[in-house]
Amino acid sequence: MIHRRGIAFKLIVFILAGVSITFLAIFGYNYLYSRNLIVKYVEENAKNLAGRTVSQIDEVLSSVAKVPQNIAYFLENASYTDEELNNFLRSVVRDNDDIYGATIAFEPYMFGSGRERYAPYFYKDGTGQIQFSDLAEEAYSYLNSDWYQIPRELERSLWSEPYFDEGGGNIVMSTYSVPFYRVEAGKRRLAGIVTADISLSWLQQIVESIKIAKTGYGFVITKNGTFVVHPDKKLVMNETIFCLAEGRNDKGLRELGRDMIHGKSGFVPFRSTVTEKMCWMVYAPSRSSGWSVAVLFPQDELMADVTHMNRTVLIIGIAGILFLFAVIVLIARTITRPLRLLAGAARTIATGDLDGHIPSVTARDEVGELADSLEYMKVSLKKYIEDLTEATAARERIESELQVAHDIQMGILPKVFPAFPDMPEFDLYAMLQPAKEVGGDLYDFFFLDDDHLCFLVGDVSGKGVPASLFMAITKTLIKTKATKGLGPEVILGSVNQDLSMDNPSLMFVTVFLGILNIRTGRLAYCNGGHNPPYIIRAGGALETIETTGGMALGVMEDFSYQSKTVTIRKNDSILLFTDGVTEAMNERHELFSEKRLEEVLITLEEPSVEELIQGILKKVFEYCHDVEQTDDITMLAIRFNG
Repeated sequence: MIHRRGIAFKLIVFILAGVSITFLAIFGYNYLYSRNLIVKYVEENAKNLAGRTVSQIDEVLSSVAKVPQNIAYFLENASYTDEELNNFLRSVVRDNDDIYGATIAFEPYMFGSGRERYAPYFYKDGTGQIQFSDLAEEAYSYLNSDWYQIPRELERSLWSEPYFDEGGGNIVMSTYSVPFYRVEAGKRRLAGIVTADISLSWLQQIVESIKIAKTGYGFVITKNGTFVVHPDKKLVMNETIFCLAEGRNDKGLRELGRDMIHGKSGFVPFRSTVTEKMCWMVYAPSRSSGWSVAVLFPQDELMADVTHMNRTVLIIGIAGILFLFAVIVLIARTITRPLRLLAGAARTIATGDLDGHIPSVTARDEVGELADSLEYMKVSLKKYIEDLTEATAARERIESELQVAHDIQMGILPKVFPAFPDMPEFDLYAMLQPAKEVGGDLYDFFFLDDDHLCFLVGDVSGKGVPASLFMAITKTLIKTKATKGLGPEVILGSVNQDLSMDNPSLMFVTVFLGILNIRTGRLAYCNGGHNPPYIIRAGGALETIETTGGMALGVMEDFSYQSKTVTIRKNDSILLFTDGVTEAMNERHELFSEKRLEEVLITLEEPSVEELIQGILKKVFEYCHDVEQTDDITMLAIRFNG
């Protein structure tokens, strides 16, 4: 069952679809544009915030680093006692709020007074009071500490990895170590390491003061990837970012950690390790320490306003579409009601009832024009049917007359085969397939005497009734002119004379005429502008009968035709044909051509004359497939039996 969709349905569907697509496009563009603006704003603020945090950290670290650098310069260029050194260190720790503790650790026997080791350490306790600790005690062994060994071996100043200083300050700290030297016997020799310690509690306060929405946070990792500050206290000083990535099987986090410890900066999407929410993360390196600071911005919280706005827009849009739907339904019903009435009237007319009533429509719009058109159509149909009835009768008369003409034309052609059953010397077969009801091709064969068989094939210019009349005249003239003892050139010359004398329509006909001696096989022929026939020798060889240089009949009066002879041997065959064979076209407008005809003649193995012609006709039809025939097809074949 076919479900018909009315105009109202189509109006509703198409208009709503167009409005919906437009709304969705605007909504999508607005959402993406708003989101991109927020991302851009977040990225700018994130980079500024990370930059300020890094600058704040670097400012502290740089100011702290200058203190041991100045002390090292003092130690290399001045003399001092242990009491002076202790008082100096005490004042340095007391007067620098950012320094938690400081020490001057000497190489063995480099302080003097016969001491092997000397390392006074002053630091602030929990109340801010200055305390002293002797790092030269056996229990501490400062010579093996990283803050001493690494700058000693590298011979340069650096910040240590954060560590818990058990036996010294007993807090989590990081130490800036500066090696200092003495010149002895003309050689520069390491004298010791000056340090300044900072408690990482200030760093934690700076980072924890960063508040981004509700769940945003910051963290800091060292140049080895160790977490120094993080909301998850279990990670601080216990895990690296690479251990965390390995535990989560997160390749992206591993790549991010590699970029951070290599001093790179960036703004990337990141899944929070605390809340598992998608965030934007900005990270930047500290130039003083090589540490990396990261700040996370939760996407859902920052996008909440945009999401709320777009939800409101979506609700308003849906409400508008529903309102538009109601309006369209009302308009569509107003338009389609008179259309349905007119459709019913049209169906009545379609059944043949041309006296049916056409509904009256007062509107002066397209519907009113349609009603007027139906009324006009009803009147026109009545007149058309009357005219068509008369035209059909006239056409049937013409078709009947054409059929009679076809039967007459076919009737004047010999079509009973075998034509001469009592003549074993040869076999003959011919056929004509007109392109229209009547055509201009012709063939004929008859005896001039007991030994000479006259045969011909012709093709009249043009198609239809004029060509068929010209064909009948030509065939009649040839049969009248062909008498015993006349050569083929004389016969065609006489016929040409008659056709050319009274030919106002300038029609012409190509003819091949041959006279075969059925006793000797001698063939005398004359070609009046026709396709050269083929001789198919008994052994399978194919020969084209040489042309005689004659032109078509009816073109030039008093034209002199020439004839030639050729010998037909036992079991040889002659094939005559018109250009309807070689010029038959397929759907690509490609001709069948003489080449394909020759290929067919070679492949047919010793066929009878009827099989020869029917085989060629079959190949032509297969080549043309469903393409309509445009020219008459005529063939005549003779096999000489000897």
